[in-house]
This record gives sequence, C-alpha cells and structure tokens, in this order.
Amino acid sequence: MSEPTVDEVKRYIANGLACDHLEVDGDGRHFFATIVSAEFEGRHRVARHQRVYQALGDRMREQIHALSMKTLTPAEWAAAQAAAHHSS
Repeated sequence: MSEPTVDEVKRYIANGLACDHLEVDGDGRHFFATIVSAEFEGRHRVARHQRVYQALGDRMREQIHALSMKTLTPAEWAAAQAAAHHSS
C-alpha cells in the first residue's frame, strides 16, 4: 500500500470529521495536523484524538505510521490566533 500524501490525509480527516480549520504537514510516513472542530467541545485531549482516529479508521493502522496532532475547539483556535497576532 502506498504512503498517503498530505492532501490525502487532510481529505481523510475532513471526510470523517466536520472541521472549522484543518492543516496537515508531513513526509508520507509522519504527519502533523492542526484540527479545529466544534465536535471537540467538552472533550479532553485523549477523547479528541480518539475522535480523529475514528475519522481515519483503518487508514491509521494501514497507511499512516505516525500522526501528531493539535486538536482545538473553535474558541480555543480563535484565542490562539488572537494571542499569536497580539504577540507579533
């Protein structure tokens, strides 16, 4: 099975999880994703990551060897963006 591209991983996540914002970087084996979704409201980090794994399904075991992620609610994302703009 071929290694997935960044665009494919992004599409896999977006197809299984409603995202307000989604960024994916990687090299075909290791990926890093920033995922903003209202579905993360009221969930702890582990539950958020489990939700992303659920969206990826079998691809997580078969194609994607490593996925690091930052999972944020829309409010957390807005606060992070405001802080980033305020500090620059």
